[in-house]
Amino acid sequence: MSAITKQKYRGVYHFSPQAKWMNDPNGMVFFEGEYHLFFQHHPGGMTMGSMHWGHAVSKDLITWEELPIALFPDELGMIFSGSAVVDWNNTTGFFEDKPGLVAIFTHHLDMPEGKPAVQRQSLAYSHDNGRTWTKYEGNPVLEHDTFIDFRDPKVFWHQETKQWVMIVACGQTVCLYHSPDLIHWTFASEFGEGTGSHDGVWECPDLFPLHVDGDTANTKWVMLVSIGADPAFVEGSRTQYFTGDFDGAVFTPDEDSEHVRWLDYGRDNYAGVSWSDVPEEDGRRLFIGWMSNWMYARQTPAEEFRGAMTLPRELYLESRQGKILLVQKPVNELEVVRTPVLSLKDVTVQEINASLADLQLDAYEIAARFTRGMSAGFKVRAGAGEQTVIGIDAKAEELYVDRQTSGRLDFHEWFPGRHSAELQAPGEINDLRIFVDRTSVEVFSNGGQAVITDLIFPKPESAGVAAFAENEETPFLSLEIYNLNLPAADGDNQQSEG
Repeated sequence: MSAITKQKYRGVYHFSPQAKWMNDPNGMVFFEGEYHLFFQHHPGGMTMGSMHWGHAVSKDLITWEELPIALFPDELGMIFSGSAVVDWNNTTGFFEDKPGLVAIFTHHLDMPEGKPAVQRQSLAYSHDNGRTWTKYEGNPVLEHDTFIDFRDPKVFWHQETKQWVMIVACGQTVCLYHSPDLIHWTFASEFGEGTGSHDGVWECPDLFPLHVDGDTANTKWVMLVSIGADPAFVEGSRTQYFTGDFDGAVFTPDEDSEHVRWLDYGRDNYAGVSWSDVPEEDGRRLFIGWMSNWMYARQTPAEEFRGAMTLPRELYLESRQGKILLVQKPVNELEVVRTPVLSLKDVTVQEINASLADLQLDAYEIAARFTRGMSAGFKVRAGAGEQTVIGIDAKAEELYVDRQTSGRLDFHEWFPGRHSAELQAPGEINDLRIFVDRTSVEVFSNGGQAVITDLIFPKPESAGVAAFAENEETPFLSLEIYNLNLPAADGDNQQSEG
């Protein structure tokens, strides 16, 4: 077994860098059969420092090959977060005979004598499927005179108005710009004042359309806005969403957006955005987030590397009891790497635990179904004095994850906790889909409406799993458990070491 796969804090099926620090996902784009994942990367340290764009590619969203660093700091500053698109029609003039990739990112330049940093938007382009990059000689392409925080551009082509649109974070709001060529930008509108949560600085926005309930005649636009950690709030950094209409210039929120709505009710899904240029025949809106929290990201247990991404997920809009909700489901590519461990139907907790008693599981998926009035769940990564408790409280009608005894807790006072998500418009059957890895749990319930992503740091030998229920005589309708072993070196980690 290689050294990289022996690291106890490296997930089996979650992307993490081979070495050093990683945070926000950047520049996700699909092109020429590859999903590109760029990421905030400090190759010289284990905390945020001189930021570069790291780079990885995948053909299936599950098995990733880490490539050489894509973008390096220069005289304009460090390379902060941003996006990437395919310039299909050579609007930029960077390409002649075939389309290519364009990265749109924030140049962050620290200033002397305590002056605020300068943040400006810049371009780079690639003629070889993202393997090498040329920075545009006219950088930066967009500046602002007054915003101190002016970063994280997400760019997309708006077909109805035949122009590029940029959404960029501006402190406590987002601004929208448009351009014919990605180079010359015109201000369109600003959104956010008096709306949503302002518990921290606004960051890493995204804006995209989704069909409601799969109905192509009913489309809403979804805006994601992450908010940074503020010491006054125990939740730390997290991501909210808005729904509404967009005409190419102005985002108009709907009535449901009058209330704050969170993408994820755990602590560790931040700065996530969606992939650009997913083929129309695929049709999915694919998302990934950074699996950490600025409240303690610099202090998490680590060896050789620090940082991981969530599972890739598909985003949907569904109407439930007159409200439009954003729901998430793990990408179906995960089903290819499943190995069945257990499959039971109409079984009590005692019968389940008899089957689980001798199992020691490392990286796996649990899928369970039981009646709505039943409080039940699972204890995972369980060992001597350690366990993470995941369940549904039937009386409160909520999903929860309790990591108060999940393993190492000493690195931050607010890391231990119980996190919950309301089950909105639940059906008669409760569903739990739990993805357990060496240092994380991701839980989806109520058809993907209630989602909790949490880091955990158990001992490697804490590999037990058990079921529990308020009434142990009431049967689970079904239970399936799968190992998740990816086709990489030693079958033990998804990253290439090349």
